[in-house]
Amino acid sequence: MKDLKELTRAEDQVMQILWKLEKAFVKDIVEQMPEPKPAYNTVSTIVRILETKGFIGHKAYGKTHEYFPLVTREKYTRFYLNNLLKGYFNGSFQNLVSFFAKENKMEIKEIEKLLNEIKNQKP
Repeated sequence: MKDLKELTRAEDQVMQILWKLEKAFVKDIVEQMPEPKPAYNTVSTIVRILETKGFIGHKAYGKTHEYFPLVTREKYTRFYLNNLLKGYFNGSFQNLVSFFAKENKMEIKEIEKLLNEIKNQKP
């Protein structure tokens, strides 16, 4: 598989739908999009770009293609958050947590609860 690249907003929107549906034709993706719905051809182009980037594959039924994710939501989330950590928080998870704690005006009890949840997660 190719190295992951960050998705554009439109690509991410299509991937969110594909992750939810697990497999879909372009018309199914368009149906799941919020109003105003983009043109079929626009979504079809985004799908082809995602396929070129290695995010999705397809099964052909004559001239129609059913698309499915090749990259899991979890794998992309890990990639995206690691890039966020490196790009904005000097690679420091502590800096990230500190930022969100300040931005959300978290209480010490909430931070302790979050840390306990992290500690108790299985690897």
